[in-house]
Amino acid sequence: MAEQLTDAACAEAMKRIPDWTRGDRGGVARIERSLAFTDFQAAFRFMVEVAAKAEEIQHHPEWSNVYNRVDIALTTHDCGGLSALDFTLAEFIDTRFSAT
Repeated sequence: MAEQLTDAACAEAMKRIPDWTRGDRGGVARIERSLAFTDFQAAFRFMVEVAAKAEEIQHHPEWSNVYNRVDIALTTHDCGGLSALDFTLAEFIDTRFSAT
């Protein structure tokens, strides 16, 4: 089970992912980002890459896709908040998005 990060640790980690926002749903902390791609195929290719990484680290995003837009929310359900896994996946997502 992943360990929930403290507010101070989350604030520090947020500095590494400036395009993400911190929020919550039902009192559970999460980080969120919306991405726009050139078209559906680019968005889908991105999602395939992220899905492979998510499987590798066994941490899966909540996301939706409409045409060229992908909306992503990350939280760690096991610990009821944010863990290092959320920030690891967010950083990976940022590297893949800038590469498209």
